[in-house]
Amino acid sequence: MTEILAQVTRSGVVESHHTGHIVLLNPDGSVLLSRGNTQAPIFPRSAIKSIQSSAMVRNGLVLEPRLLALVSASHSGASMHQEGALEILAIAGLDVNALQNAVDKPLGEDERRAWGSQPATSLAQNCSGKHAGMLATCIANGWPTQNYLDPTHPLQIACRVELEMLAEEKVSLTSIDGCGAPLFMISLSGLARAIHNITISQDSIHQDVLQACRDYPEMVAGEGRLTTRMMREIPGLFMKEGAEGVNVGSLADGSTFVFKIDDGSWRAFGPLVVAALAKFGISAHDEETPIYGGKEIIGSIRANL
Repeated sequence: MTEILAQVTRSGVVESHHTGHIVLLNPDGSVLLSRGNTQAPIFPRSAIKSIQSSAMVRNGLVLEPRLLALVSASHSGASMHQEGALEILAIAGLDVNALQNAVDKPLGEDERRAWGSQPATSLAQNCSGKHAGMLATCIANGWPTQNYLDPTHPLQIACRVELEMLAEEKVSLTSIDGCGAPLFMISLSGLARAIHNITISQDSIHQDVLQACRDYPEMVAGEGRLTTRMMREIPGLFMKEGAEGVNVGSLADGSTFVFKIDDGSWRAFGPLVVAALAKFGISAHDEETPIYGGKEIIGSIRANL
């Protein structure tokens, strides 16, 4: 039940395509567009970090908006990101040794090149802001920190409950994300409802988390990355990517898009986001990805909505 979401053309011929599932919701939550199997269970990956952040704030995490955006981030690993994670840890009276996320080099292309041959670290890994926030939440509640990644830990239970409340469905499976944190499986439609509901929510916690992301898009992703560029360009847009081809976005009125690309790649994200926004009457900067033949552009990746 998968459908073609984007096509790669070369000299006017479709050379490759990306299949997947997508759903667009109107401001009232009704379905504007649906392709593929939107009831298919997926791992939303980092696309739900704002929901996890909301659970942390609900359970005592207090941070300025800049750092709250970082807790919701898959950051590029720039100095501002790593230093921000250290700030969160310091507020909780902890240091970098408390982090239990996977080690990695910076996610951002420029940041990774600048990193060079230095060893991978937990601080440079793109989820260090989230993990610092998780640890700070544990300290605020007197919860143990040594097992904060256990799915039965009060922190992780709170994250799951927040997701289930917003998605209006139960988590069907708990796995482990790339960073080491629990990962909750829900349907694509459930993910769309969750993003729609957190966007239109009158809960000040939800409002504060999403506004922090809108106000500090460079903390949510990083300079040059699609998520940061789009949130800067479109007033009121919230957007968050996830690994394995997942992306979510919403406008202030509740218009929402969510998609999952089957092959897990990100290269069609730009055209798909622009096409989704166009369905809501929003004209965004052209994010068509060029296909080269030598030094000449002879094709592109275009959305198929």
